[in-house]
Amino acid sequence: MYHAPLSADAPQNDAPVELPEEDIGYEDGNERLREAHLRNGQAQVTALFAPYLALSGLGTALLAAWAMFGHAGLQLIIPWMALVCFAHWMTYRRAADAGTAAGSRSARAPAEWRRIAEAVGLAIAWCSLPTYAFVTADGPVQVVIGGAMGAMIVAGLALVALPRAALAWIATFTLALCIANFFGSPSLDPKLAAAIIGLAAITIFGIGRLTRWTYSQLGDTAKVRAQAESVRLLLREYEHRGVGWLWQVDSENRVVYISSRMTALLGRSTSQLIGHSLPASLGGNSALGRTLLARQPFANLEMELKTRRGSRWVSLAGDPIIDMAGAFQGFRGVGSDITEVRKTQERLTNLANMDVLSGLPNRGRVRQLLGEALSTAQSTNVPCAIMFLDLDGFKPVNDTFGHPKGDAVLKGVAQRLVKEVGDAGHVGRMGGDEFAIVIKDAQGRKVIENLAARLIESVARPYHIDKVEIRIGVSIGCAFGPIDGQSVDDLIQKADMALYQAKNEGRGTCCYFNDDMRSVAEHRMRLEQDLSHAIGNGQLRLLYQPLINASDQTLVGFEALIRWHHPTRGIVPPNDFIPLAEETGLIMQLGDWVIEEACRAAATWPDNITVAINISARQLVLPALPATVNASLSKHRVRANRLELEVTETVFLEDTAGSLDVLKRLRALGVGIALDDFGTGYSSLGYLNKAVFHKLKIDGSFVREAGTNKETVAIIQSIVQLAKSFRMTVTAEGVETADDFTRMRDLGCHQIQGYLFGRPMSFERASELVHGATRRMSA
Repeated sequence: MYHAPLSADAPQNDAPVELPEEDIGYEDGNERLREAHLRNGQAQVTALFAPYLALSGLGTALLAAWAMFGHAGLQLIIPWMALVCFAHWMTYRRAADAGTAAGSRSARAPAEWRRIAEAVGLAIAWCSLPTYAFVTADGPVQVVIGGAMGAMIVAGLALVALPRAALAWIATFTLALCIANFFGSPSLDPKLAAAIIGLAAITIFGIGRLTRWTYSQLGDTAKVRAQAESVRLLLREYEHRGVGWLWQVDSENRVVYISSRMTALLGRSTSQLIGHSLPASLGGNSALGRTLLARQPFANLEMELKTRRGSRWVSLAGDPIIDMAGAFQGFRGVGSDITEVRKTQERLTNLANMDVLSGLPNRGRVRQLLGEALSTAQSTNVPCAIMFLDLDGFKPVNDTFGHPKGDAVLKGVAQRLVKEVGDAGHVGRMGGDEFAIVIKDAQGRKVIENLAARLIESVARPYHIDKVEIRIGVSIGCAFGPIDGQSVDDLIQKADMALYQAKNEGRGTCCYFNDDMRSVAEHRMRLEQDLSHAIGNGQLRLLYQPLINASDQTLVGFEALIRWHHPTRGIVPPNDFIPLAEETGLIMQLGDWVIEEACRAAATWPDNITVAINISARQLVLPALPATVNASLSKHRVRANRLELEVTETVFLEDTAGSLDVLKRLRALGVGIALDDFGTGYSSLGYLNKAVFHKLKIDGSFVREAGTNKETVAIIQSIVQLAKSFRMTVTAEGVETADDFTRMRDLGCHQIQGYLFGRPMSFERASELVHGATRRMSA
């Protein structure tokens, strides 16, 4: 139970109040407070007179300089004036800053010796040249200088709050004036000298009495302030060691006492709260009103307050006050600000529902939002929509510019999406470079189409990050609920189908789900099932295209190309089933089969004939690939240097470190590694120095354009020169005419591949070609 209320004047509780542990006792602590207030009062008074001292010093300095002109050279007067101005400016600034800081409780006034030193230093700076000029000047000039120095003695009034500093100031000027009078007395009237010294003496006496009186007044004021400060510290210490801030109301729930921390929280003064209803003062909280009317102890009553600093959460606890007669007198209690606790709880909730990088709702939260939108749509017959967005060309950004810039791009995309969507829906990040947008009201199809167009245009604008311009695009798939799906999973699947269609249509577009997409998806599913059966049922075959030595047109090897002979579909193009195999994971089985068949064929041919096979980026993800290759080579007793693995630059767009590690292990076996379609990808040059490639293959598009485009010829020459510097072989693909062959050979290509020397052929036809070439070489 709490006793009588605390007030700002004195603690009135029955329990003893302890000072902080660092205090020796009440008297010692009170003495330190008095001294602190005295020093702060001195600083404030000094700051008050600082302009007077500065103006007096500068005015008398100008008067003395005018008088000394002609008796002391400008080379002395100008530096002296500069010194005096600087010294007075610094003294003024230090005094003003000290006076400003003295208003804070943590302020520390300068030490007394420093103040004395500043006063003596400023006085010496001012007297230096005038003392010298006084000795050498004539009578009228001495009168002016003496008067100016006398005025500066009087200016010591500015230091009335600092008795010792004031005496040091006056003593310094008086000493300088005496020195000047002593050495300059032959030309100075003794009466005038006596008048000057008398003036100084009177001034010293008057200022001394005034400073002592001022110091005494400051001491009394400091004592009063120290006592008030002691009471305040005791009250603050009491509340600090309590649960929080204190409050008390009477039987009518009117505020009798409330801590200053609470008034500060509410942004109102104590007078605005005392005598007013506590529930009304706290925003008319009905729960608090009902609790007080019950006249029962309560605790952990949480409420939200609207303050000038925004919304704050507080927790109240209280006990009823019952007097000796058993009558209800009101409530006493404590309160605490739990805003930070609530924010921590909200942050934890947000972490569970938000994507850390972008600050958007994560996949789980997007599903919740879509579920809520779908429920509303089903009950109101107003359709909702889910838009899936996948960034186009983002993977090369991480590979080329690094993940920090990639993350910056993702943040920029998130900001642009939120700006475009506005209040129409919720933007979320599904992971990686995929985003989603839940539209609550998708009743207008045209509105959704316009939004998609704005999103595509916004994302396509360049991103400027650390002086680097980055460009990407976005493809969008959209489905409407409950039209396209009655559940969250169904809608997400339909939107994903639409996104897949948008990717296939060239990207940078938006597609909306329809039944044709369902048919395409079902077709892909059947094709996937057929492909899994094709691997084990002998429906796959390898065709072999000849590889010719450019210098003598002899056969040096083949590139193995896979074909699928479907029992009902006929020949299925590789462009149809290879991407499907990569997406479904069947590429691993498919790749193992190709390696096995290529090694089987190479084993039947002479040792000078090589076989090249294409390796997918998905195969290089598996660390077991080198072991698979080595096993096939050993099984068929084929030397490793007769097998070449062709990869494209896309293998480096995802797991660069892992792919390079697998390639290096393959190269260590002795297997050749060729970089296929060189020059058509993203950043080949960055990987040529990795010591894994032994061959570059120039894409057929360069070969075809070389006959009509000089720039293409220059590119081929650069590639050949680059390959020579890395000691690599260069193969030209797509050679179809004799002119193409002659041109590629003359440009420096070592090997030729194309329809001019043979189309992809069966193993039997390739074997005939090999044996025929062998017979010709023997002949």
